Amino acid sequence: MADPAGESTGGATRLDFDRRLMLQFRGSVITSDGGLLAYRELDDVLALTTTGGERLADARTGRNGRHLLVGLLRQSVFGRLAGYEDVNDAVRLCRDPAMRWVVGGRAPMGQAASASQMGRFETEWLARPENLAALADLPGQWIEAVHQRRRPRVIVLR
Repeated sequence: MADPAGESTGGATRLDFDRRLMLQFRGSVITSDGGLLAYRELDDVLALTTTGGERLADARTGRNGRHLLVGLLRQSVFGRLAGYEDVNDAVRLCRDPAMRWVVGGRAPMGQAASASQMGRFETEWLARPENLAALADLPGQWIEAVHQRRRPRVIVLR
């Protein structure tokens, strides 16, 4: 008979971007956002959020920067990708196992950014003129990065 708690006795699947991460069903630690891990792996291959994080100007001072800007950008982008509409959802997402792995850095062993950290990131740091300009340029840079990996045969303009 299968374990009534849903615990798996089979082997776990490992992802390429971080070999410490294992995918396995364990009823005691659950996330409804496990699909984000596949998107994170694609993001890691194409270096999309890494490129974005490198372009952002860090306005933080002191040593209180728990998360790198790329981690905050990932949490913001992947949260929207998962259907969370604002930073209030960071209250739950900061402890979510999938989101912690998506953010990277120290988050997998601790927690992702809190709602207040995400609020400051999105309303203060991203709203700075130099960061708005960098964000406006990102889609073109991302398209170029994808095209460098695989050139399009046809481009359709509508």
